[in-house]
Amino acid sequence: MSDKTTHFGYREVPEAEKAARVGEVFTSVATSYDRMNDLMSLGMHRLWKRFAIAMADVRPGQKVLDVASGSGDLALAFARKAGPTGLVVMTDINGEMLAVGRDKVIDHGLLSPQALCNGERLPFPDDTFDCVTIAFGLRNFTHKDRGLAEFARVARPGGRVLVLEFSKVWKPLARPYDAYSFNVLPWLGRHVAKDEAAYQYLAESIRMHPDQETLKAMMETAGLVKVEYFNLTMGVVALHRGFKP
Repeated sequence: MSDKTTHFGYREVPEAEKAARVGEVFTSVATSYDRMNDLMSLGMHRLWKRFAIAMADVRPGQKVLDVASGSGDLALAFARKAGPTGLVVMTDINGEMLAVGRDKVIDHGLLSPQALCNGERLPFPDDTFDCVTIAFGLRNFTHKDRGLAEFARVARPGGRVLVLEFSKVWKPLARPYDAYSFNVLPWLGRHVAKDEAAYQYLAESIRMHPDQETLKAMMETAGLVKVEYFNLTMGVVALHRGFKP
């Protein structure tokens, strides 16, 4: 067994334990996930996702993989765009979150296959999908480099990989952003989701995530080309996009 450690928020934990710890966090917050997203971001997460959906440029008949699909916002939008001749597959490491996303898609009269799996080990053949996306999930990976390599592997040549994630905020905003993250978010977690620790982890995991340039370099190392990023809300969130050669 490996004795290597990794970050779980600000704590160091054995690598073998991180996935289970992340799973516990999302099992706890699954039923309140969408409501908490609206409260925490003042609804901005909907605009961030809308931008990612537009940049993904999914067209009828295409195949899309939405990793760490969570409550299914992106998968639902992609299912509408891909249409009946396309395919949108949802994956998540957490069964409770995947069920929330599945139900949302079904409630809108659409179908999207689901796979309960670790994003670092995707159960799909090489060169399968026109588009691979992950929104607010990469920071929870134990090995982000392995996840990015998997996204590139399952994308078809010419396909695109998009990562929407919290990032490094514009420096003058850093102090008020920290105050909000480490005071307001846990308070909301305690009173709305009934799990303060989960949202303390959220704030910490954002700080431990690679900044914009570092993530760009990681995507290039994974084999993607023409990698670019777009800062949203002064860098609170960034959308990275790269292509498989």
